[in-house]
Amino acid sequence: MCGPRNLPRASRMLQLFPGAVVAPVELAEAKGMVCIRTASASDVEDLSVYFAGLSTSSRNKRFMGARADLAVVAAECVAKADRPGHFTLLAEFRQEGQRNIIGETHYAYDAAARHGEFAISVADAFQRLGLGLQMMTAMETRAIDLGHEMIAGETARTNAEMRGLAKKAGFRDTGLGDWQSVHLAKHLSR
Repeated sequence: MCGPRNLPRASRMLQLFPGAVVAPVELAEAKGMVCIRTASASDVEDLSVYFAGLSTSSRNKRFMGARADLAVVAAECVAKADRPGHFTLLAEFRQEGQRNIIGETHYAYDAAARHGEFAISVADAFQRLGLGLQMMTAMETRAIDLGHEMIAGETARTNAEMRGLAKKAGFRDTGLGDWQSVHLAKHLSR
């Protein structure tokens, strides 16, 4: 029989969460499921609410400074996704029929520089649970599928959390940063 019960667990999970780019995972600490999926135009308002809900520290780290125009930023993240080489992935926490964005990563390919650039954030309550690494892995997989060979990002030199996450994900400091920032890069391979 080929029903959902006989499929591997990952396949069953993807059937339960249409649009997921990786198999959803259970967060035991939070008693719910996390689905990483591609953002769509219908996500702009929820993404704006998510950005506003980040602590001031997390928001400043995500945008490398203060931003007041969060609705505009959310709209730009989603609007650019229709261009080749651009996408936004959302981590969505699902519990008892409710859905909340708890993380996002935005990716944009720079053809002139021949690498993709990214930005990432995870809601404060869900940090240090492995979600950032899962989102980066999903982003890298999508970039590889698009044929991209390198991905890069920049973070504040004081952002120890992002530097640690990038190191864990295999990024290295290129030395191209300045006294305030660190430029991180990773060669992608299948």
